[in-house]
Amino acid sequence: MTNFFEFQSRTKILSGRGALLRLASEIRLLGGNKAILISDETLKKLGITEKIVSALQKENIEIPVIFTDIPTDSSLKTANSIAEICRQKNINIIIGLGGGSVIDTSKGVRMILSQNSDDILKLSGYEGMPFGNPIPLCIIPTTSGTGSEVTGVAVIRDEDRDIKMEFISTNIQPDIAVLDPQMTQSMPQKVTAATGMDALCHAIEGYTCMQKNPLSDAYAVTAINIISKNLIKAIKNGSDLDARIEMANAALMAGISFSNSMVGIVHGIGHALGAVSRVPHGTAMNILLPHCMMYNMDTCGKDYAKLLLHIAGPEIYSATPQNERAFSFVRYVRTLSEELYSLCGLPLSLSGAGVSKHDFEKIAEISLRDGANLVNPKYVDKESIISILNKAY
Repeated sequence: MTNFFEFQSRTKILSGRGALLRLASEIRLLGGNKAILISDETLKKLGITEKIVSALQKENIEIPVIFTDIPTDSSLKTANSIAEICRQKNINIIIGLGGGSVIDTSKGVRMILSQNSDDILKLSGYEGMPFGNPIPLCIIPTTSGTGSEVTGVAVIRDEDRDIKMEFISTNIQPDIAVLDPQMTQSMPQKVTAATGMDALCHAIEGYTCMQKNPLSDAYAVTAINIISKNLIKAIKNGSDLDARIEMANAALMAGISFSNSMVGIVHGIGHALGAVSRVPHGTAMNILLPHCMMYNMDTCGKDYAKLLLHIAGPEIYSATPQNERAFSFVRYVRTLSEELYSLCGLPLSLSGAGVSKHDFEKIAEISLRDGANLVNPKYVDKESIISILNKAY
């Protein structure tokens, strides 16, 4: 019998070729007509922000503010500044166009405005934020990894303390997620690889963490299956729109899974690596994932064994002895990482990512305070984190 569980996924999803054409009508249904577009400088230079603005303005959606000065890891100060601009311009809908930092910043702005706050720090706390008066939020992801377009999680950097803070509440889930393959078509190979491994990590941790349930499991295994069939295709041929939309769907499903099940030690250490050593998030996930799975093996081995079916297929699964399936699953993940290194140079080790061993103590100390480690299926202490870092070096 399944124990009691909670599951939340309120985001409306528009997925497929031409999905962007439906955004204006959805904005009107949400009661919005005066939007801020939050994006980044790269997308601005590529002309993508202007295409979105032009398309929406033709549908009588006013966009008086385009904000593209988003730091790599977002920031609390940036979210506070944008929220104040929204108040001054009487903005009634937020559109986030970009990757994880842009999306998390957009969620941060929504938090501040919905709670009528002047500082996002006042809103920190696990599930501690009430519903408030939320301003509608639409997300257009340009990477296929974070799944943040459907999650109730935002990771935003506190520049003063040099840490990444997690804000977790079902009340920050976006209203609309638009997955259009033309938005991810221009992703470079290494970014495609890193974000794909981020999505795979979300699905694996979503399937094994402490709040897992039948619904989060279903999203996780489907995501793993799709990633195993499409990630290499998307890297080898960025113009393969079928592979691109499949990866976008997989990242979204992995996001729904972990948003309900939570993540664990891979993210707990990865967030600290990003804060201390500036390792890009997807790169950190790729490096840490096999080592953290081996750490969790005595607790999660049965689940890893089941996941072999979804990453390797029924023939290999049935031909693998039952007591070897969990380790075989880890080897498949490692082999995938090695193939990504061969294709685009995605680092396989912390040394390859430029991390210094001198920072291990600080990384471990910051990691211990990360909420992801608190819900890891196996107890995590400082010594175990440093051991994983050394093995990943």
